[in-house]
Amino acid sequence: MITNNKLDRSFGPVGASAGVFLFIAGIALSYFYFSGLILVLLGAFVGFTSSSTLVDYEKRRVRFSNNLFGFIQTGKWIQIEPSMKIGIRQSNQTYRAYSRGNRPLDIASKDIRLILFDSGGKEIIPLKKLDSAEAASIELEKECSRLDLKSV
Repeated sequence: MITNNKLDRSFGPVGASAGVFLFIAGIALSYFYFSGLILVLLGAFVGFTSSSTLVDYEKRRVRFSNNLFGFIQTGKWIQIEPSMKIGIRQSNQTYRAYSRGNRPLDIASKDIRLILFDSGGKEIIPLKKLDSAEAASIELEKECSRLDLKSV
């Protein structure tokens, strides 16, 4: 069984909304002008590109994937070894955009992530994105039992 855990938009929330706007505008313009297809491709790339993690429980492997245009998955599989561990880390990301008056608009995103660590304690791949610490501790126990790994 393979699960797909969606993580982030590659261009942030502002880039994703601008990309969707370009995509819709390109569809409207492509009826009248052939150059509208360029806006459709650019908008689809910026608006729908995201990152995710695929976990294959049967074959005991994981893959960090960049989903180009929302459906073309890139990345390579990594085999899970018995010496690896799973831990919890807090993620603080801030996206900055500027208004027409050149004023910064900061969008903060705080969440909790389950991270796969190697035997030396180095972070390998984020496995899952969660909203609360309680949900993260429950999911940590589930993932440790599913993958037969220890927690950090």
